[in-house]
Amino acid sequence: MMIYYAIAGLVILFDQLTKWLVVKNMELGERIEIIDPYFTLLSHRNRGAAWGMLEGQMWLFYIVTAIVAVGIIYYFHKEAKGHPLFGISLMLLLGGAIGNFIDRLLSGEVVDFISVLIPVINYDFPIFNIADAALTIGVVLLIIHIFLDEKKNKKKVS
Repeated sequence: MMIYYAIAGLVILFDQLTKWLVVKNMELGERIEIIDPYFTLLSHRNRGAAWGMLEGQMWLFYIVTAIVAVGIIYYFHKEAKGHPLFGISLMLLLGGAIGNFIDRLLSGEVVDFISVLIPVINYDFPIFNIADAALTIGVVLLIIHIFLDEKKNKKKVS
């Protein structure tokens, strides 16, 4: 079980390290082109949730994050045994939630810095960070787990 918590810990560590590097080495609004114009590092701050929603509602983020973290840990210990994909997805969610929670707690805003332009549809994706990426990957893996689990259960019934 500890290996799963190590995943969450690594997400938190990598997230906080990359955010610290951005804050210490880039001015707010500074842009570093990596693969022009598709992948850019852009020092940005977000005082809300995804896409800046609920800006300034820190009390709500504290409460929701605490409830989510407790729920993730509960489900991890209750349901994830013998389901590695489920365990990994939950720990990615936990690490991502805590990573952004630390920012909100310490500075009242989240450091975002990854800017991606999706060329096929010319969509400038909202700026994000490692915690956001872990949350997204965690949700995708969770959906895959649910799909595979339902498929497995249908085979048992048949």
